Amino acid sequence: MDRVASLTGVRALAALLVVLTHAAYTTGKYNQGYVGLLLSRAEIGVPIFFVLSGYLLFKPWVDRAAAGAVAPSVRRYAWHRVRRIMPAYVVTVLAAYAIYHFREAGPNPGHNWTGLLRNLTLTQIYTDNYLFSYLHQGLTQMWSLAVEAAFYVALPLLAWLLLVVLCRRRWRPGLLIAGLFGLLAVNPAWLALVHTTQGLPDGARLWLPTYLPWFLGGMLLAVLQAIGARAYAMVCIPLALVSYLIVATPIAGEPTTSPAKLSEALVKTAFYAVIATLVVAPLALGDHGWYSRLLGSRPMVFLGEISYEIFLIHLVVMELVMVEILGYPVYTGPMWWLFFWTMAVTIPLAWLLHRATRVRG
Repeated sequence: MDRVASLTGVRALAALLVVLTHAAYTTGKYNQGYVGLLLSRAEIGVPIFFVLSGYLLFKPWVDRAAAGAVAPSVRRYAWHRVRRIMPAYVVTVLAAYAIYHFREAGPNPGHNWTGLLRNLTLTQIYTDNYLFSYLHQGLTQMWSLAVEAAFYVALPLLAWLLLVVLCRRRWRPGLLIAGLFGLLAVNPAWLALVHTTQGLPDGARLWLPTYLPWFLGGMLLAVLQAIGARAYAMVCIPLALVSYLIVATPIAGEPTTSPAKLSEALVKTAFYAVIATLVVAPLALGDHGWYSRLLGSRPMVFLGEISYEIFLIHLVVMELVMVEILGYPVYTGPMWWLFFWTMAVTIPLAWLLHRATRVRG
């Protein structure tokens, strides 16, 4: 299978990990010591998505720079991003608000007109007291899509700073790589700011600078691919697995999106950047072995093609499956059974959503 197929397939892996960690949370498995931390760290699916975005979206700028050509059109780039994410997203948000209008599922502070507007515009994280402001029960995972959208906005500026200001419109890959590593400094500075000052809203911990290293990992892969670098699964995947086992210890904090301590946030962000970059690296950098063939297989490519829609709707489906099909109280029940039934219902619905909203032509 070619590299494009395997890069589609790795989206399936990322989506499956996200569903798994939410199934573990919903069935109360996070409190089971080291096993609970291992399951909570399956949220690594989100960093994998971010690394992929950094790689695939920065690559056209890198390829143009390497060829001495004009940079991509920002207007065309922006329009493609809107067309790619917004149709399915808007349908999902409206459906979630409609469903939860007719069912009572506990506190749901985002379920109001202001919350709807915030969620539709992906601005729900830009607030103080985030958990009690615009967070909607069926859309709690959408904080990461808001971060993704912020990266879409920032990428043309980052490309201009790196390729025009730093490299002076010349193909200087060494300097470009140095610039990417220099941008890593934004993350610890930002984390220190949000953990040690009171001047920012608590939602600031979910803003783009917190997760910038994950996107930078993908951007680095785009440069390495352009200069012919290679990475091999037999090296990258064992390193990623060992790193995963390490970050699943308490050094990265409790099983929560935003660790309470600065040291924990720094460790978690760094390890996730390394793990996600290692997962994508062999696929981006020319390894056509077993790993590429596995992720380029037809089932993985099929799931990868609808991975965005799986990500969008799986939480609403999971809540309905938990209550209406399995009949378990929240924080109880078998995790793998919930995972299986959630995927069994989610996959056909995600396929329909994909078919109805996909970009054609």
